[in-house]
Amino acid sequence: MGPLTAAGALPLVDSEDVAWFRDRPDGARGAAAALGRRIGLGEQRTAELVLAVAELAANVTKYAVDGSVLLRVVRNEAVAGVELIVVDSGPGMADVPRALRDGSSTSGTLGIGLGAVGRLADTFDIHSQPGLGTVQLARFWPRPLPPSVNGEPLVAGITRPIGGEQVCGDAWAARTDTNTDTVPSVAPPADNGASPAPDGPVRPSWSALTGTQPFGRKAAPRQRPSTRPGIEGRSSMPVRAAVAGPGQGYLVMSCDGLGHGPLASVAAQAAVHAFRTGGARTPEQAIEHMHRALRGTRGAAIAVARIEPDGRLLFCGVGNITTALVTTGTRSTLLSHPGIVGHQVHQLRTYEHHLPSHGILVMHSDGLSERWRPVDLAGLLHHPPALIATALLRHAGTRRDDASAVIARRPR
Repeated sequence: MGPLTAAGALPLVDSEDVAWFRDRPDGARGAAAALGRRIGLGEQRTAELVLAVAELAANVTKYAVDGSVLLRVVRNEAVAGVELIVVDSGPGMADVPRALRDGSSTSGTLGIGLGAVGRLADTFDIHSQPGLGTVQLARFWPRPLPPSVNGEPLVAGITRPIGGEQVCGDAWAARTDTNTDTVPSVAPPADNGASPAPDGPVRPSWSALTGTQPFGRKAAPRQRPSTRPGIEGRSSMPVRAAVAGPGQGYLVMSCDGLGHGPLASVAAQAAVHAFRTGGARTPEQAIEHMHRALRGTRGAAIAVARIEPDGRLLFCGVGNITTALVTTGTRSTLLSHPGIVGHQVHQLRTYEHHLPSHGILVMHSDGLSERWRPVDLAGLLHHPPALIATALLRHAGTRRDDASAVIARRPR
């Protein structure tokens, strides 16, 4: 596994969703205190975290519609912190800068105001629209602030279990990979055409190098991306010999374990473990590895993308993970193929795309409707990926299934 963050590396962090507080957001205060102590945030820093949680939760309780608070652990290879996300469905703020000024906290809250929350947090961001609601993100690291947490992460996701469940069958992960190879080596096919289990860095698979069908079945006709109103469908050709570009890129994975509940979570976590510990450099190799790792589980829908510093994007997907490239005015849906990773994968193909410097990669499970448009995210593209993912979940998420959304940017 490539490190999440290292000196001079791409800023990535891992996250562990701890708890959603929906019906009683004020209950997050005690959970925040316990969480800060658990990860060693420090007494003073934990007290500041609790103060921020109490202020934001009080605002949600008094003013918001359908407000929720999420607490989770964020970490890189050196340190762990706490991330607080607060989301509601209205009424929104007409003047966010005014709300951030000191002294503007309304009666019924602790009175420290959003401006003070922003000063207490190492990262604080807010997006609000009248009539739609507000999303707020605050991140707390220990003191002194470690150098490894400088810079906003390039990728972030959010998961939410179906109502009544404590665990989620959706998951996501990201990792860096530095490619120093110049000429890929070719090995004979193994395990029905899938490349052998990695022991160190994995070379491009036989199927990726030769363009052959990795699971011994006749290749299906090329699929065309669906086009809906407000969605740009952009065709792309499969890459016959997909290889990682030179230098440092990163891979991002979105996974939806079949069904929901504990057994779906087992499948999703098996996929995350295989993705993080494997040495795959291309999306196709990563899915081949996860396909083997998920045997004996329910299986999952999985999508994997590799993003290079120049915006080159390699993509491979199996099952119903929706993946799209989004700018302020366009949405280009990427092709995934039928199947269940861990059970039946008829064919793997890698597609090459280009991610614009001003655009984002969106991945989400079928716990979100596909009926969102580029305009729904247009005002959010300059915000942190975690805030964009939360806003998309609020806009398109359903309560009938586990839900997850992942947002990624190209390295700058």
